[in-house]
Amino acid sequence: MARLCVYLGSRPGNSPEFRHAAIELGTALAKRGHTLVYGGARIGLMGELANAVLEAGGKAIGVMPDHLVEREQAHFDLTELIRVHDMHERKATMASQADGFIALPGGIGTFEELFEIWTWGYLGLHDKPMGLLNINDFYSPLLTFLDNTVSHGFLGATTREMLLDAEVISDLLDAIEAQL
Repeated sequence: MARLCVYLGSRPGNSPEFRHAAIELGTALAKRGHTLVYGGARIGLMGELANAVLEAGGKAIGVMPDHLVEREQAHFDLTELIRVHDMHERKATMASQADGFIALPGGIGTFEELFEIWTWGYLGLHDKPMGLLNINDFYSPLLTFLDNTVSHGFLGATTREMLLDAEVISDLLDAIEAQL
């Protein structure tokens, strides 16, 4: 099946729903035969996701820059841990390894990765599906903002439609799989 890159927080967040979603997504990826590609951390939601994939018998590929490995954030029990020099190489490696992209709740790094990969799609650098999982309405304000950006003429409706969104994991995976 596909290799799906998941962007998500290295922190756990303040709602148990975020942790549960990461675990549920990891289990679903493994059961559907997908390989996880992610940032390679053992902490926060990232660690929960990877552990769930592995516990369900799936494969997990982490991509982590040397400076974060040295800060003891790497998950060494993965199927594969790819060490890179810096964050730019990390993002490029994750993108080249992936057939599609999903964003779960996270912070500034998650937002940056999501918007960069979406921009690359807009520019025609890839045609891979992208989506975000709107757990506990985490992304609802962003989705409203994006729709507002369309209504003000700064974002094309077709570009907005490139970014899939769902509140239910199976719905998002079904939508992504339909575009693979």
